[in-house]
Amino acid sequence: MTTDLWPLIHAERAALADDLAHLTPEQWATRSLCSEWTVEETVAHLVAGASIGPLRWFRSVLGARGDFDRHNARRLAEHRGSTPAETLARFRSVVGSTTCPPGPVEMWLGEIVVHGGDVRRPLGLVHESPESTLTPLAAFFAKQNSTVRSRTNAAGLRLEATDGPFTSGLDDAPLVTGPTLALVMAMAGRGAFCDDLTGAGVATLRSRCP
Repeated sequence: MTTDLWPLIHAERAALADDLAHLTPEQWATRSLCSEWTVEETVAHLVAGASIGPLRWFRSVLGARGDFDRHNARRLAEHRGSTPAETLARFRSVVGSTTCPPGPVEMWLGEIVVHGGDVRRPLGLVHESPESTLTPLAAFFAKQNSTVRSRTNAAGLRLEATDGPFTSGLDDAPLVTGPTLALVMAMAGRGAFCDDLTGAGVATLRSRCP
């Protein structure tokens, strides 16, 4: 089933590239929801993720002595362009890539959806990902911690999407309802998206976001 996710990843990358095509220099320098990175740095991180396979990834992590922040910073610097336009061009060049570090394909669907939200939200950009993209990602996030602590963040809560079939958690657990994207982003630790959610469990979910 996971092989079917690659077209969804490619579509999300293409949509993000189009959304960023006309940004001003000030917008490229805006702080993203991934707060240590600007919009441009977040896009460079996405380029790196689509450019490095398992062997190079392991070598990079070993070279950083297991420090993932250092590993990410080095690869971001490697794949960032000399200008935002060059960074965007590099991102467009990997839209159709299936190269990725080790891990299930759902992780890389989460990478583009979450970081897409990280850059769009501060810029006031709105993107409607299809239900077929968000529902399997939400289900994966609710069941497993990967690059984000999504399962931990969702633990003990009842999550229900208002725009699709996704549900998670026991029926009698504190309820959190809202758009599937907002549930995905909140599980990924993006507290800003808790503003789009309602229910008795929202405060708990928000408290788990950094």
